[in-house]
Amino acid sequence: MNTHTLALQLMAAQGCLGAFDTLYHHELTEALPGRATARRELSIHALRALIYSALFIGLSSWAFQGWWALALLLVFSIEIVLTLWDFVVEDRTRLLPATERVTHTVLAMNGGAFIALLALDMPAMLALPTALVWEPHGALGVFLALCGVGVGVSGLRDAWAARSIGRMAQRDAGDARISFAASERSFLVTGATGFIGQRLVRALLRDGHRVTVLTRQPRQAAWMFDGRVECVAGMAQLPPTRRFDVVINLAGARILGWRWTAARRAALRQSRIGLTGQLAAWIGAAEHKPAMLLSASAIGYYGVQPRGDATVLTEQDGPQPIFMSELCQEWEAAALAVEADGVKVACMRFGLVLGTQGALPMMLLPVKLGLGGPLGGGTQWLSWIHVDDLIGAMAHLCRTGGSGSYNFTAPESLTQAQFNRVAASVLHRPYGMPTPGWPMRLGLGEQADLLLEGQRVAPVRLLDSGFVFTYPELRQALSNLL
Repeated sequence: MNTHTLALQLMAAQGCLGAFDTLYHHELTEALPGRATARRELSIHALRALIYSALFIGLSSWAFQGWWALALLLVFSIEIVLTLWDFVVEDRTRLLPATERVTHTVLAMNGGAFIALLALDMPAMLALPTALVWEPHGALGVFLALCGVGVGVSGLRDAWAARSIGRMAQRDAGDARISFAASERSFLVTGATGFIGQRLVRALLRDGHRVTVLTRQPRQAAWMFDGRVECVAGMAQLPPTRRFDVVINLAGARILGWRWTAARRAALRQSRIGLTGQLAAWIGAAEHKPAMLLSASAIGYYGVQPRGDATVLTEQDGPQPIFMSELCQEWEAAALAVEADGVKVACMRFGLVLGTQGALPMMLLPVKLGLGGPLGGGTQWLSWIHVDDLIGAMAHLCRTGGSGSYNFTAPESLTQAQFNRVAASVLHRPYGMPTPGWPMRLGLGEQADLLLEGQRVAPVRLLDSGFVFTYPELRQALSNLL
């Protein structure tokens, strides 16, 4: 086999790896097009993708000779510089999951091998008369051309997403700020680098407050918020003399993922109950107690409702003896411990939070592909809330000093089938392709209840306290986000 054919095969492998990285990491697990901090990364991705598109299509059926070969080498040099720049930007703005780091390493090794083979052929290519010579490579050439089209579409998608993020940032900057208090206050926030935490911290900064972030990645958090927040890696870094007016606890490992084995249940408990216990211990020892603690929980507290049960659940309803409910009960109990120190505690039971990150992009993927329809029958209830209303409700509790349990859900609850029907209408896609639930039940076990069962939950206490939702209906919420 000659080195040129081997180089093209390596480039084909590069296309496959790149497609996996883009679809699995950038679109699904990391949801980069919805990240406010990903604008620069997406811009680099767009430029690299368009360069790769030209290279894939060019190398699929043409031989580069003379000065064209030198131009090819120059383009690859530019691509290397963009890749290194991308590595730096990624490291500064987000914590890459292990699978993405491995994929990037393999991509770099494969790309390096391709460029090395290209360099070996370069003297012979330069010695030929300058020309682009038609040289098809059969099925391999067709595959490379298809890769070129695909990566080109991906580049345009990333460019559009970067533009949209810029426009959203301008819109957010122009919006009336959410008021957390009439005067400057000091906030301690956990879980600040997550989907909700990022929006919260930026809202607090826009409202003129001082923010301290507790995070395992203080350097990344400092970059994420442009150095405008203080970042600490552990409660031990905060002396008992430190004063905070409000503590907002959002920390917790993502609950939807691997099966709930004993080890994973322990990890979920530690990330929620363990950290909340550390906060409570620090507050107990603090010389200046915060006025209130807002602590995250979830409507999983209520367990699941039987199919066909349309009963509306309120804050007065009790829990169930299943893992997701017990996890929320223990989480709230750890937070309520600081009431003994005279601190008001509000437990925020989140429904499905809709935003450009979080679960929504993955939920909408089948709808965007025209495959949206009822999941597992579609009769399970979905209680949701727009992320802007969620932040607004936090601010409302900070202003009013509310305590106790609050359901953070929109007034409108829908079944899963109704949810997908509205989403399909907003996205102008067909509706009706049903998806059976048994594969999820088989793969996820009890965790499948998060998708196949539901709760019809109403925000009774928020409404009674005077909070007004900006997005009380799903169509409004999705139209704003999409």
